[in-house]
Amino acid sequence: MSKQTSAKKPQREASPADQTRVALVHAALKLFGRQGFDGTSTREIAAEAKANIGSIAYHFGGKEGLRAAAADFIVETIQGIAGQALGTPQAAAPSNPEAARAQLFAALERMVGFVVASPQAGEIVQFVLRELSHPTAALDRIYAGVFEPTHRRLCQIWEQATGEPAESEATRLTMFTIIGQVIYFRIGREAVMRRMGWREIGDKEAAKVVAVASDNLRAMLAARDAAAGKKGKS
Repeated sequence: MSKQTSAKKPQREASPADQTRVALVHAALKLFGRQGFDGTSTREIAAEAKANIGSIAYHFGGKEGLRAAAADFIVETIQGIAGQALGTPQAAAPSNPEAARAQLFAALERMVGFVVASPQAGEIVQFVLRELSHPTAALDRIYAGVFEPTHRRLCQIWEQATGEPAESEATRLTMFTIIGQVIYFRIGREAVMRRMGWREIGDKEAAKVVAVASDNLRAMLAARDAAAGKKGKS
């Protein structure tokens, strides 16, 4: 009997047009985050992307369309990272409190790894901060694609871990607190490095942030357990 060997499907190489499109999105993400939308010209974006200035109108219809494409890139990137740690918003919650708690710690570690240590996160966070300061339709896309579903999913896991309702005010604020402590290490990066005496924040430094953030999460869970225990005795 002859063995059948399954050949791997060759990956399609990106066309020059696709490569130009990607380069323009990355250039826009970087420059809009650094200089703002109004402070960035299409000429600067084209130069950064090493592309013809006419390619912005060709691929995106203009500068506004390019901003929307940069927002969509952020959504796609973070959805991929969040999906690995949290599952999709439609996925079933973890089967028991222990599994839910383990998922919270895994999500926290992945969040720190990306937000704190990944060079790409710097450009994404800068872009998002600009949008949060001066909201446009791009923020609507990011909120609907990332902020709301990811936060909602974390709240669902927190409910499974603690018994506290996912959509209670306390749960929603708790999730913002957990996310916020991680984000600070990116937006306050320079201050953190100076105060800590670090020359960079790489994997080694990120691991130290994970350890402290995990201790904080452990303390929050213990406080909920203690409160639940007191309620049970009364």
